[in-house]
Amino acid sequence: MSERMSRRKLLTAGATLAAAGWVGRSESAPSASPGMTVTLNTSTIRPTPLEQKVRIAAEMGYDGIELWSSELEDHDRSGRSLEDLGKLITDLGLFVPNVIGLWDSMPATQEAWEQSLDGTRMRMRQAKAAGARHVAALPTPDRPDIDLEWCAARYRDLVLMGADIGIAPAIEFVGFFQGVHRLGQAMAILIDANHEAARLVCDTFHLYRGGSMFKGIRHVNGHSVAVCHFNDVPSFPSQSELGDEHRIYPGDGVLPLVEFVRDLHEIGFRGPLSIEMFNRAHWDQDPRVVARTALEKTRTIIAAAIG
Repeated sequence: MSERMSRRKLLTAGATLAAAGWVGRSESAPSASPGMTVTLNTSTIRPTPLEQKVRIAAEMGYDGIELWSSELEDHDRSGRSLEDLGKLITDLGLFVPNVIGLWDSMPATQEAWEQSLDGTRMRMRQAKAAGARHVAALPTPDRPDIDLEWCAARYRDLVLMGADIGIAPAIEFVGFFQGVHRLGQAMAILIDANHEAARLVCDTFHLYRGGSMFKGIRHVNGHSVAVCHFNDVPSFPSQSELGDEHRIYPGDGVLPLVEFVRDLHEIGFRGPLSIEMFNRAHWDQDPRVVARTALEKTRTIIAAAIG
């Protein structure tokens, strides 16, 4: 039996157990990487057509693929079926941990909140149709005077709305935001939402860029992390000047990724690490080479961290 076929049987068995309700604490599918699942965020090979991204992720040996709501909207708008896209993903032995995201989902006023709901529900339904487990809820529109208590109440509403649709929103912080840009702020929203389905999206870039750094993750229950975006940053430009476009391959920069993955594993997180870069130099290269290189470097880090 080939390695690929063995992996497919494991994934099929995992999907069957999940459907029966036997979901592990990490909410992860079986992994081709030791101890932790690894998924490909489609931004890493952004110019590539969506279905080709899915096929590349499977071909390179990823466990899953993380999608963007803009891709699903374009796919739906073109008349193609999101359910068929989801079937393609599962047929190739992949899963969808998360879709990014729910934009403008935590506006500052009740009126703006009510006006946002149609778009929010549409994005949730599209993510669900494609087979996603989670959808990222971003505390936007961004504003420096953002009210964390208000955000927690709205996030709880999003979680309840997602439960009706069949998908779990996960709160994400963004390191260069004026408002929610730190791990502690996102965790305050998650905790005060007071719902067992509340989850977190963390990101190595945003941890560094927003000044949270990395040891704080040891105070988080790994079960509460829906997905961790994985990437590295160079030594230049400075921390406060970094933008998404500066993300580089894991292991090629200055972040303490081996220690961070070890800490993630010790708090009970088993994936997915979702490789997310917006590096324009990579977008000009062969997407298979970029996807394979990113996966190999990530597996090297995982092996060094947890064996």
